[in-house]
This record gives sequence, C-alpha cells and structure tokens, in this order.
Amino acid sequence: MTGLQILPLMLMGLTDILRHKLRSFLTMLGVVFGVGSVVAMLAVGEGASQQALDAIRKLGSQNIILSSVKPPEAGAEGVQRSSRMNNYGLLYADETRILETVPGVVQTVPARFMRKQGILGSQMLELRVVGTTARWFEVVSRPLLAGRLLTPRDEVGRATVCVLTESGARKLLAGRHTIGQTLRLGSTFFRVVGIVKNAEGTGGMQTPDRDTDVYIPMKTGIERFGEIDMQMSASSRSMERVELSQIIVEMRATTDVEPGMQAIEAMLRRFHKKEDYRIDVPLALLREAEATKRRFNGVLGSIAAISLLVGGIGIMNIMLASVTERTQEIGIRRAIGARRRHIVLQFLVETCVLSVGGGIIGLVLGSVIPLLITHLAGMPTVIRPYSLILAFSISAGIGIVFGLYPARRAAQLDPVEALRRD
Repeated sequence: MTGLQILPLMLMGLTDILRHKLRSFLTMLGVVFGVGSVVAMLAVGEGASQQALDAIRKLGSQNIILSSVKPPEAGAEGVQRSSRMNNYGLLYADETRILETVPGVVQTVPARFMRKQGILGSQMLELRVVGTTARWFEVVSRPLLAGRLLTPRDEVGRATVCVLTESGARKLLAGRHTIGQTLRLGSTFFRVVGIVKNAEGTGGMQTPDRDTDVYIPMKTGIERFGEIDMQMSASSRSMERVELSQIIVEMRATTDVEPGMQAIEAMLRRFHKKEDYRIDVPLALLREAEATKRRFNGVLGSIAAISLLVGGIGIMNIMLASVTERTQEIGIRRAIGARRRHIVLQFLVETCVLSVGGGIIGLVLGSVIPLLITHLAGMPTVIRPYSLILAFSISAGIGIVFGLYPARRAAQLDPVEALRRD
C-alpha cells in the first residue's frame, strides 16, 4: 500500500474523530490522566530519592564514619556507675591504629562534640561545639559562605576562633555583620572567622554536622572545656569521658571502602570490650538508596500505568461502539472494493490519533504538575527524559493494542450482512 493510498484513509479517520468532538475528547481523557500521572509520580519519586542520594554523596563515597555510642547499662550496674567516671566511645589510640594498620587510608579526621550555650550580645542559642582539625572541611564538603575555615595554624596555636553554620549565624547574628563578632561559649570568648552552608538531611543517615554547629580547633576545645562531661539527674550524679565523639576515615578509592570497614570493625572489636561505637558507610547506604529508588520508581510507574490501562479500555470500548454505528458504512466500502486491511488501517488511525493526542496533552500536564508541587509545597521534583519517553511510548502502544481488536472486528464484517443492517 502506497503513501497516496494511506493518506485518504488517515483523512477519513480524522474526519470521524472531528465529527464526534465531545466523545473523542472524553475518550482521550483516560490517556491524558494516565500519561500525566506517570510523568508526575515519577518526577515526585525521583525528586525525593535524588535529594537523599545527593545528601549521602556529600558525606563522601570514600569515607567511613565512626561514632561513639553510649552502651546500654543494666539497672544495678547503672546505679553503681552513677557516682563514678563512665568511660566509653572512640579513643585517640583508635585513630592512631587505623592510620598505622588499615591499608588504603588517606587521612583521618577526629572530632569531639560538646553542648554549650552560645551568647552573642543579647542573643542566646544552644549550640553543638565541634572540636576538630582543619582536615574536617576536606572530607565533609560544605560551601564557604563568608570568611575562612579553620587552619592548621589555629590548631597549633590553640586559637580561640570559630566557624559557624549558616543557620546558627542567622539566629545569632541576624541583621549584623557576621565575620569578626565575638561569640561566648561557656566562659571562653571566640572570634567568628567563617560561616559554612548547612548540611541537608539524608532521610535516615546521621550527617557529621548539624544546623547549629560551631567549629573550633580541637586542642583549643580540650584546653578550654576539658574532656569530662557532668551528667546530672534527680537521683544520681555521674561523669562521662569520651575521648573522641567521631572519626571520619577517608579511603584512597571506593574499592578500598568495604575492606577498610571490615578491618576497622575487627580492630575496634579487639580493643573495645563493649559495643560503644557505630560504623556508617555512605557508599553502602548510597548503593542501598539507589536500589530502593529503582524499586520505588517501578512501583510508582506501575500504579500510574493502571490509569493508562483504563484509558486504553475506554478507547477500545468507544471504538467497538463506533464499529456498531458504522456497520453500513463499512459494508458500502467493502462493496465498492475496499479490502480488509483498508478497514483495519482506518480504525487504527482513529485509535492512534486518540491515544497519541492524549499522550501529548498528558506530557504537558505531567510536566506542569511537578512544577506546581515544587512551587506550592516546596518538594523537590525531577523530570527525567526517560519518564517522558516511557509514558508517551505506552500511550502510543495502547492505541495500537486496544484499537487492533475493534479494527479487526470491523474488517471481518460480511459486506452483505453489513448492508442489510439498519
């Protein structure tokens, strides 16, 4: 069949669609909403998972994060310990052993966490003080917004300088010049030398930093605040000593992360009688999150595809009704020489126009909905090209699959019987 022969059949199919505008529009709605829901739901799911993946990547796919954890204590043992020193958590020796014995380690970054009241003028804010080294900002990548970061010279000179997070700076220094202000932590005054951007949540993993952190040189923190925390309660008084709250281990390559994690875990088990530490591996979480993202997108796509299936059934239903209405027309065309393939093509053209037209409108609707969600609800959404191609391909396929049966049924009508029907 040549192109000149196909063109009249396509024009006949389009003419019949335009003849029943309202019915054709209502038939297309199922495909429109199906395609729109596929694109929109995949965009929402992609945005949510991408936010978590990006936050995990910022922790460093080559990092291993060790954290001190207070071990659970039995009732009687807890009473006995309530009046004496309680030592737990990571040790300075742990960092040394990791550097000396674990292959593939590039560097380690120690940190000590303390809770202090921050006072600046009339403003007061509960802050988490992070005593660390200049290497912290090499492995925990946070954009510098103003000033400078901690330097090795600050550590050596035990300088009373600090770096604030953006959130803490806004609360303490709202409407005032930030760099150079003096912040009081406990009984010590620190000069603000820099401000860094806050970390974004990972949806499950604890990030090394918080919204209201203040970073100071580790040796300054030990010298000014000591290493002992007093824990007071109504029935007991106890003291706790944690040498290091956290150690971030940077490996040479991602292939060294899992063997390095196993070696570190074996070493910690050997030198820690109780499980007073936790090991987080961003690379493992990243792989798990990516697998979860694929499953989540598959589920969302399957749910939304049901709408497309319903739309396809609607098209088939309308086309079957159209075959019944146009029985005499089909009989006349067959009587004057039209072949079965001509009838099949005519009805397939109509169903494809309905499904493809609905698919195009659905793509526009599905692209607008995520933008509205982001604008109104503040939720991140990401429209991927594959979701547009997938949704449109399914809508076009539906036109062929669900239009084929009515088209074949029309082509198989006996011309004599078709002419005799009213």
